This record gives sequence, structure tokens and C-alpha cells, in this order.
Amino acid sequence: MSHHRFASLTSWVVSPIVVAPAAYFLIACFGFSDDPARWYYLLVLFLASTIVPVLLIYGLKKIGKVSDYNITFREQRFLPLLVMVGVNFLGYELMQQIEAPRIFTGILLFNAVNTVLILLITLQWKISVHLLTLASSIALLYLQFGVVAFWLLFLVPVLMWSRVYLKAHTFMQTLVGSLIGFLSMYAELKWWIGL
Repeated sequence: MSHHRFASLTSWVVSPIVVAPAAYFLIACFGFSDDPARWYYLLVLFLASTIVPVLLIYGLKKIGKVSDYNITFREQRFLPLLVMVGVNFLGYELMQQIEAPRIFTGILLFNAVNTVLILLITLQWKISVHLLTLASSIALLYLQFGVVAFWLLFLVPVLMWSRVYLKAHTFMQTLVGSLIGFLSMYAELKWWIGL
């Protein structure tokens, strides 16, 4: 397999619409295996993290508002990110209505908050959403399952390499995405769950 093909495959497999729902699935199924409502929590999370983003980006690509499915150009990211803020806030409200555990309400609340942060950064600079999502997902799994989740950290340099190799980001954009993703989600959810 060529380097370019491996980098492309890595970027698709370890992408936000795969990584985040995989983390949510593990938390719901293994962290809340005794909770019969876990499938409802998972459905709301899947809608917010995968189904709506996929449909949104597909629609924007169809009408020519974005040039590719990875939304390579910084200037094209504002609208989809803005929509995702709203989607995550709606998901948060729905989770509150069904009285979901705090980790699930927190995921959606801070996904919305952190998307606002990405929006503000995007006005001036391009940050790696791939790395931010991967790192924040590792933080979630660490909070739920402990240090065993740190095995997933080996994916971070691999994904960083693939994004830089594909010229989608600079090294610094991937590094900042990783650091913001992990530290913000860890600190926010640690505070939220501890309330």
C-alpha cells in the first residue's frame, strides 16, 4: 500500500464521524450496561455526531457550498460548524428531558461549547477537527474507563502524520487540535460530572 493511500485510509477511518460515535458506543454499552435507556442515549448521540453531520456535509457538497467531504478550505467550515452548535444544543436539551446520566448531557453540551471555540479559531486559523475529535474521544474514554483508554493515544501521531502528509494541515494545526481536544473535554466533563 502506498503512503498516500495509507494516509487517506487513516484519515477516513479515524475521522470525526467514526471516532466520536465509536467512543459513545463503548461508553453506553460497557459503562452503562445496566441502564435500559442506554440505547436512547446512544441514538441521540449518533444523530448529533454522525447522522446529521453526514447529511449536512453531503447536502452542502451537493449544492456546492463545500468543495469536498473533509471541508478542506477554512472559509467553508463556518456554516457547518454553526449548524453543529445548534444540533448539539438540541441534543443536550433532549438528553435533559430524558434525564440521561451527566456524562451524556455533558458530551453534547461541551461538544456545542467546543464547536463555538473551533468556530472562533476558524475565523483566523485552521485547526484539525480530526485530531480534536480523536483526542476529546480519548479523554471521554479515560474518564469512563481509566488508563486503559491511553492505549488509543498511539493513533494520535499516526493521524497527525496522515493529515500533514495529505497537506490537509500543518504539524502545528494537528498538535493544537490534539491538545485542545483532550484538555478541554477532560477539564469540562471532570467539572460537569463532579457537580
